Amino acid sequence: MARFTHPRLEDVPLDLALHALADPNRLGMVARLAAAERLSCTDAAPCESIPKSTLSNHLKLLRAAGLIETTQAGREMINTLRRSEFERRFPGLLDAVLANRPA
Repeated sequence: MARFTHPRLEDVPLDLALHALADPNRLGMVARLAAAERLSCTDAAPCESIPKSTLSNHLKLLRAAGLIETTQAGREMINTLRRSEFERRFPGLLDAVLANRPA
């Protein structure tokens, strides 16, 4: 069974959160997760042509920044946005970034 590290949001520094949100691919993934309750890893991918290793790295960075939680459901890995927890730690940041992302 896969084990993922999900940090306490109190331990996540602002620069790590900003770094995770600065990449267009990761920001696209966060936007997709914000629009859905939960997504598999492949459904969260910003495009179909992204290599699995790159996708895994993006997901790892989003987990490290406290933005997502990944759980295993059978053979699938399911990602959810930790929106309320992230909002308590960094009030207004996620909404501001999502509202101002390029279309």
